[in-house]
Amino acid sequence: MASPEEAQKKIAELKAQINHHNYRYYVLDSPEISDAEYDVLLRELKQLEAQHPQFLTADSPTQRVGAEPLEAFGVVEHPTPLLSLGNAFSGDELSAWHTRISRLLGHASFDFVGEHKIDGLAVALTYVNGRFATGATRGDGFRGEDITQNLRTIRSLPLAVPQDAPPRFEVRGEVYLPLAGFHKLNREREEAGLPLFANPRNAAAGSVRQLDPRITTRRPLDIYIYMLGSAEGKATPSTHWETLEYLKSLGFKVNPNNRRLDDIKQVEDYYQTWVEKREKLHYEADGIVVKVNQLELQQRLGDVGREPRWAIAYKFPAVQGTTRLIDIGISVGRTGTLNPYAILEPVSVGGVTIRQAALHNEDDIRRKDIRIGDTVIIQRAGEVIPAVVGPVTSQRTGKEKEFKLLEKVFDKEKGHPACPVCGSEVFQPEGEVMYYCSNAACPAQAQQRIEHFASRGAMDIRGIGENLSATLYEKGLIKDIADIYYLKDRKEQLLELEKMGEKSVSNMLDAIEKSKNRPLARVIFALGVRHIGEETAELLARESHSLDALAEASREELMSIETIGPKIADSIIAFFRQETNRDIIKRLRESRVKLEEKPVKAEALPLAGMEFVLTGTFKTFSRKEAEERIKTLGGTIGSSVTRKTTYLVVGTDPGSKLDKARSLGTKIMNETELQNLLNQKA
Repeated sequence: MASPEEAQKKIAELKAQINHHNYRYYVLDSPEISDAEYDVLLRELKQLEAQHPQFLTADSPTQRVGAEPLEAFGVVEHPTPLLSLGNAFSGDELSAWHTRISRLLGHASFDFVGEHKIDGLAVALTYVNGRFATGATRGDGFRGEDITQNLRTIRSLPLAVPQDAPPRFEVRGEVYLPLAGFHKLNREREEAGLPLFANPRNAAAGSVRQLDPRITTRRPLDIYIYMLGSAEGKATPSTHWETLEYLKSLGFKVNPNNRRLDDIKQVEDYYQTWVEKREKLHYEADGIVVKVNQLELQQRLGDVGREPRWAIAYKFPAVQGTTRLIDIGISVGRTGTLNPYAILEPVSVGGVTIRQAALHNEDDIRRKDIRIGDTVIIQRAGEVIPAVVGPVTSQRTGKEKEFKLLEKVFDKEKGHPACPVCGSEVFQPEGEVMYYCSNAACPAQAQQRIEHFASRGAMDIRGIGENLSATLYEKGLIKDIADIYYLKDRKEQLLELEKMGEKSVSNMLDAIEKSKNRPLARVIFALGVRHIGEETAELLARESHSLDALAEASREELMSIETIGPKIADSIIAFFRQETNRDIIKRLRESRVKLEEKPVKAEALPLAGMEFVLTGTFKTFSRKEAEERIKTLGGTIGSSVTRKTTYLVVGTDPGSKLDKARSLGTKIMNETELQNLLNQKA
C-alpha cells in the first residue's frame, strides 16, 4: 500500500487526469482515451480513496456523475439526479456486487431486470398534463442542457401521452443512432468531404446538440426509455419491470430485449447470451445493466458516491482487432507533454475504421515491448480513441524497430532533441516519465492553453471554445491568454470570421469583460500550471491571497502548505520563473483582471454557517455564479434539502426540492431575494 504522502500526490494527479477526460467526453464530445483506459484511472482513484479516506473530497471525480453542461441551449435542473453506474468487468465482480446488496438487505430473495447498456446519450424527458414539455441531457447529473426542440424530431418519442398519465412526470431514456443509419450518415459525410463520426455515440451526441433542429431531423435518431425518474399526482407501479410495462402502455418505446430475471444465475445467463449475440444488434451496446426489480428495495439500498447501489453495468469484453503499426507519431499537449500515438494500417474494429490509437508514454511502450512494424492488438469497446493492447510477437520478422522518443524528435541541425511543433529543446523532469517542450510559447501549447483558460472550470468565457480558440490563434488575433483581453480592439477583424456576427462578437466581448472578476482560484487554475487542478488552485488562493505572493513564494514556503509537495512546488516556481509567463501576468494586470483577494477569516464572513440549496432556472445569473457569490461571503452549497439547509433558493421549474423544503419547514427565497441578500451582505 502506498504511503499517505504518495497516495495524496497520486490522488491529485488522477483527479486532474480524470477531470480533463470528463470535460473532453461529456462537454466536448471529443474523448482522448478509451472507456477502458478511463475505467482504469477511475478505479485506481476509487481504490486509493478507499485506502486513504482522509483524502476523499466532495469535488473528487468519484463523487461526480459527469462534467458540467454547456449553457448554449439553456439549463434544466433534474427533479432527481441522473446517477452514473458502477461497473463490473467479470463474473466475480458481479457476484461481489450481489453479495454486498444481499448483506445490506439482510436476504437474497429478490429478482432483477436486465437491460442493454446502449452506447448513446442519456436524456431526461418531462411531461406536463399529457404533453412533452422539456428534454435535457444528463449534464453533471443535477443539471443538463435543454435540447427539447431537437428531441422533438425523434419520431419514436411521443409528444403526447394518455390523459390518465400522471399530471407531471419524468422518464429517462437513451438516444441512439442505429448502426445502419450511422454507416449511411458517414458515407454521406465522406462524399461531402466532411470529417467522419468516430462511432454511433459520438454521432448521436453531436446530432441532438445541434443548435439548428433542422439538422437533427435529417438524422435517423431513435430512443429507448429505460426508467421512470419521478411522478406526481398519481400512483405508479411498485417494481421496475411493471414500470417498464406501464411506460409501454403510455406509448413509450421500451427495449424488447429487456428481461425480468429471477436470480443472479439468470443474470449471468442473460449476459452470456448477449456477449455471443451482440454483433447481431441493430445498435451498439457495451454491456448490460442489472437492476434490482423491487422499487422499495432500491430505495432501501440507496446510493453511494453518486452511484446507485441497486444497479450495476456489467461490461462486455472489449472488441479487439489486429493490424500493423506503421509508425509512432508525437503530439504536443497543453502543458508541453510529448505524447506518442500509434499510426496504423486502417483496420475495422467493431464497425469503426481505426487509423490511430493511444500510446500513453515511452515507458508504457517499452513495458509492452511495442515496436514499429509490429502486428499489434487494437482494443475498443465503443470508445472514440482505441488503445494498443500489445504486440503479436509470433508474427515478428526481425525488421521491427524499437521506439525511442528522443531519437524520434532528434534535430540533426540543432544537435539536440527538439519539439516537433516549434523546434525548442525538450526535457524530462526528474522522477517523471513524460518529456516536455521547453517553450511556453510553443504554438501547440499556446492554442490549448487559450482553450483551457476560457473553459468553464477556469475563466468561463462563453463563446471561446475549442474551435474558436483555434481559429483566433491561427488568424493571429491572439497568441497567448493575455491577448484575449485585447480582442475588444479587434472587433472588425472578429466580424470577418466565419459564423461570427454582430451579436456573437458582442456576447463574447461581454463574457471576456465579466471574466475579469473571477475568483483568484479560477485565475490560478486558468493559467495552466502543471499539476495545478481546481482543488489545488483553491488551496493556493486561500493561502497566498494574490498572484504576486504566489509568484514570489519560495520552495519551502510552498511546501509548508498542506498537500503541496516538491513536484507541485517546483512546477509553480518554474512557471513564474519564465519571462513569457511573467509578461502574460503583467498584461493580465494591465487589463484589470483581478489577481488578488483580501484575506478574510471564514467565521467572520456574513454568510458563515449558512447552507444554501439552489433549484430551478435563474434569469439574472447562472447557478455557478450564484454559488460562487454565496461561497465568497462564507456560505456553503448543499446538493439536496436536509434539516441542515438554511435556505432553498427557488428559480423557475424548481422540481421536487421545493416539496421537500416545505415538508421540513426550510426557509424559501426567490431569485430577487437572494440578489438582495447578497448585495446587502457584500
